[in-house]
Amino acid sequence: MRVTKQEHACLILESAGKTLVIDPGVFTTALVGLSDVVAIVITHEHGDHWTADQLTRILDRNPDAKLYGPEGVAVAATDFDITVVKDGDVIDADPFSLRFFGEKHAVIHSSIPIVDNVGVLVNDSLYYPGDSFTVPEGIEVDALAAPVGAPWLKIGEAIDFVLAVRPRRAFATHEMVLSTAGKGMGGDRLKWAVEQGGGEYVALEPGDALDL
Repeated sequence: MRVTKQEHACLILESAGKTLVIDPGVFTTALVGLSDVVAIVITHEHGDHWTADQLTRILDRNPDAKLYGPEGVAVAATDFDITVVKDGDVIDADPFSLRFFGEKHAVIHSSIPIVDNVGVLVNDSLYYPGDSFTVPEGIEVDALAAPVGAPWLKIGEAIDFVLAVRPRRAFATHEMVLSTAGKGMGGDRLKWAVEQGGGEYVALEPGDALDL
């Protein structure tokens, strides 16, 4: 399986000639030309993780692709057929196995409602938490897509998250809210954290891929 990082929160995974898309949002360059897409996972309803335009582009070329997300996504994306998933669900989207973790988005501020959020583990290998610090308990994670910058995140929390997951490898996501200097600083902190468990930090830029 290969994961290719896109801008911000979006990941594209490929295995056995099929494609899985995670969180194609507004900060991600328009996803055109994708083929053989079997599923799209949307971790939560915020626009930096999905847009109607992005979904339409993908579905126009891949009308049989299944969409998965928590209840909040189904409520927000009423023009699309969302299969609701929750913590503990396991979905077979051949050749991808999807295991879902967690229930809620991290707290941004007491004045802002907390929305539904699920993290996703793909093929028992790649874990992406969406906008949360949900740890997939009891799982040996090969690669962790770790959020590095957000209104809901301070770097100490991101460090603690990586320390708790103890992945073999980690790379930064959710970075479009950061300057180049801020992204570099955050990456350095994640690198330190993953190395404490004997893991490796991989600095991926949009378009870079990692084989799992």
